[in-house]
Amino acid sequence: MEFTATQRAVQGSSASRRLRRAGRVPAIVYGGTAPALNIELDHNEIYHALRKDAFHASILSMLLDGKKEQVILRNVQWHPYKQLVLHVDFQRISAKQAISTKVPLQFINGDESPAVKLESAVISHVMTELEIECLPADLPASIEVDLGNLTVGGTVNLADIELPAGVTYLSRGGDENPLLAQAILPAAARGADDEDVEADGDEESTGEDSSDES
Repeated sequence: MEFTATQRAVQGSSASRRLRRAGRVPAIVYGGTAPALNIELDHNEIYHALRKDAFHASILSMLLDGKKEQVILRNVQWHPYKQLVLHVDFQRISAKQAISTKVPLQFINGDESPAVKLESAVISHVMTELEIECLPADLPASIEVDLGNLTVGGTVNLADIELPAGVTYLSRGGDENPLLAQAILPAAARGADDEDVEADGDEESTGEDSSDES
């Protein structure tokens, strides 16, 4: 995916406000052997690019003043309540240097699982992305999680899926096998089951006391 940037000479909050009023977005690119560089982007172009999931988890080609550089998206600052991009951070990458980034999880076959088809369970996506490390050439746009065999009460953990070749999971919190998804019954269904159990118990316990009163 490609986007266009130009070098930004003027810095500061006032200059950034003027850029935004002119339909531009202040940004920065850093990393590699070159120094950090202040750049600016066309708001409409970057706004529509950011709405695509692939833009967040792909190697990007930045056309800067006629030269192409490979970068990845690192951070986006949005306006608190307007659909406006305020600032964007990019990092330069090298083909031979591993990068760490977050990649979205793509859940498949959930509607075909026994939990959903047979028990009308709800599948909770506990995690929606994974932080990984890999070489730029091995960076996947997403990581697939197959839910086709999930049953009620069942779970899918990281160990249950196969990561793409060359990709390593980065455990920041010490959990080497995090929970990715689980199948649970809706509250209404659980309540109905509890009522059935209680009703059965009441039927078993009912009956007149056969002992004579003195």
